[in-house]
Amino acid sequence: MRPPIDLSLYLVTDEAQCRSRGRTTRETVLAAVDGGATCVQLRAKGTDGGSFLAEVLDIAEAVGRRVPVIVNDRVDVLLAARELGAPVAGVHLGQSDLPVSVVRRLIGEEALIGLSAATPAQLRAAEGGGACDYVGIGTVRATRTKTNAPAGLGVDGVGALAALTALPAVAIGGIAIDDLPGLRAAGLEGAAVVSAICLAEDPRDAAARLREAWEGGGPA
Repeated sequence: MRPPIDLSLYLVTDEAQCRSRGRTTRETVLAAVDGGATCVQLRAKGTDGGSFLAEVLDIAEAVGRRVPVIVNDRVDVLLAARELGAPVAGVHLGQSDLPVSVVRRLIGEEALIGLSAATPAQLRAAEGGGACDYVGIGTVRATRTKTNAPAGLGVDGVGALAALTALPAVAIGGIAIDDLPGLRAAGLEGAAVVSAICLAEDPRDAAARLREAWEGGGPA
């Protein structure tokens, strides 16, 4: 059986943003987890497999026993990290990546699979076969962290899509702290953030404020 996953504050990393604040991705992740991030997706678009594997191994050893560490896109990197004994939880796929059913056969029944979805048809497909554990629905608003992201749907639009699936759903794309109460009220299981933590002056404090907002305290 796959372990349950707390999606409520889901950090997606961006190395360039972290470095623009004078921090490594590892430093940002550690601070965010200390502040309350419940899940970490490591994303490294355009990075070669060896370098990405080294980062995954390093960060998974640092936080992978505290929160799930998810590898973005790279099933090969997930498998290599797992073979080397790293505590990696699973992989997150996009619509243009390998089919979920194939990935499930490759990684086995104990690893998590998330899938980005932006339409009712994509959500229906994600539910087929029972291979997908959660969906990322978005984008909430236009974002510059993903070049092929769909147009912003807003909190209401994302909530309407989340209501169409029985899978746990996390909102993605351009999310700010003020969006979190509305997303939770709309039935989302969590919010995936990039800039709100990676570009923050203090990622630990940013994560704590985001977690507080999600849990109902509202933005400070």
